[in-house]
Amino acid sequence: MQLLDIGANLTHDSFDPDRDAVLQRAREAGVTQMVVTGASREHSPKALALARKHPGELYATAGVHPHHASEYTAECDAEMRALLAHAEVVAVGECGLDYFRDFSPRPAQRRAFEQQLQIAVDTRKPLFLHQRDAHADFMATLRNFDGRLGPAVVHCFTGTREELFDYLDQDWHIGITGWLCDERRGQHLRELVKNIPADRLMIETDAPYLLPRTVRPAPSHRRNEPMYLAHIVGELARDRGEDVGVTAANSTATARAFFRLPAP
Repeated sequence: MQLLDIGANLTHDSFDPDRDAVLQRAREAGVTQMVVTGASREHSPKALALARKHPGELYATAGVHPHHASEYTAECDAEMRALLAHAEVVAVGECGLDYFRDFSPRPAQRRAFEQQLQIAVDTRKPLFLHQRDAHADFMATLRNFDGRLGPAVVHCFTGTREELFDYLDQDWHIGITGWLCDERRGQHLRELVKNIPADRLMIETDAPYLLPRTVRPAPSHRRNEPMYLAHIVGELARDRGEDVGVTAANSTATARAFFRLPAP
């Protein structure tokens, strides 16, 4: 079983002491390729550096998360464009809107999002999108770019049935994380994931965040890591009524096609 984690924050400082061991545990769990999320001016270059250190296994995105939208200056825009010129950087983002935290003012979020959408238009690279509690503005912003964008994935989907079908109606992809395994917040996803076509469904850990709560035995820590992707796939397959091998093969094939990755 070959798995592909489309979103792992492997540049996070929690991985500094044992990053190589984390990668080895992922390999042993069947995770053959990973896309390292770039979500700020600081971490997007680090994501590229990590991908270049592990060619064919790790790839990167480059972008600025809405939490960091206030840092999106003209210089930042130039930095993102330079990063996206590298073949190892396979998507624009993580970018989007987050009105749940509002760590950056909403006007700044919308400006940063629009500028990164323009980068996607110019580079023709896929989009790695984030949306939380901002669905109406998120859709309105993307509609301004109708017909000009390439493939897009709404990563770490946690939303409603209405939101899901709005995304699927646009032919966007959906990223599912260990949120699915959270009985407090993710129970609704158990039913919703049945509606995602196989060629639109991808899986991710969002490590070090969102450790699946159904992992047994429960780890003594709360840090998520890519090896738990296998656990998420098992839960996802059960909810979809599929053999786990089918879910794994389909999600991996879909992710490779979306990011235009060669087989390892």
